[in-house]
Amino acid sequence: MYKVVRTSRLYEQIVQQIEDSITKGTLKAGDQLPSERELALKFGVSRTAVREAVKALHEKGLVEAYSGRGTFITNGTSQAVRQSIDLMMRIDQADGSVYLAEVRQILEPEIAALAATRIQEPQLALMREAFTVMNDAVKDPDAYIEADLDFHLALAEAAENPLILSLLDSIVGLLREQRMRIFFEDGGPQRGQYHHARILAAIERRDAEASRAAMRDHLQQVREDSRPHEHRGAVPDSNI
Repeated sequence: MYKVVRTSRLYEQIVQQIEDSITKGTLKAGDQLPSERELALKFGVSRTAVREAVKALHEKGLVEAYSGRGTFITNGTSQAVRQSIDLMMRIDQADGSVYLAEVRQILEPEIAALAATRIQEPQLALMREAFTVMNDAVKDPDAYIEADLDFHLALAEAAENPLILSLLDSIVGLLREQRMRIFFEDGGPQRGQYHHARILAAIERRDAEASRAAMRDHLQQVREDSRPHEHRGAVPDSNI
């Protein structure tokens, strides 16, 4: 039914294929979409790309998600009335980067600390898998960035707070663009992996304070890498 997609705008291709299925009548109002994990396997993409595609379909009024039940095709007449975070892209690029960095510094250290006390083995396995993919994809921006997003998504899920997950979902497009810029900075992926290793180790120890500190250091590195004309130090020694 679905074709594996291979493009840097992964979620748009997923949206197009599902829209085509609705147009052809393969999917009808009331039909339930497969789970996030199943869709990721069918399309050959990350769960983050699937999540963003479902969000886009919801904004178009084509699907509706119900807690505890799943995501269903609608009749297409209802329109989601919501303010899009994509408005940020109309703001001056420099200011937009600063705003995003500030939001991440407010949210993510505390998300990491909370996740350390609540994480279950499935989320921990997802973090480990994403870390391994990033290690193997330091020369593949698409694979690296999707795995990076999955790493942080697993942390948000581990926090077991649906509002946290919704907040990160609302800025995932901005996060992807930020990561793409950083990826092409000299040594950017390696610096990111050094910090991801520290975050993962702290989470595995269920150490909330160390997780918070490791995330703060990571976001400081991200902020520095987002300033293209400033000097950056070497990657700290690590075992990755």
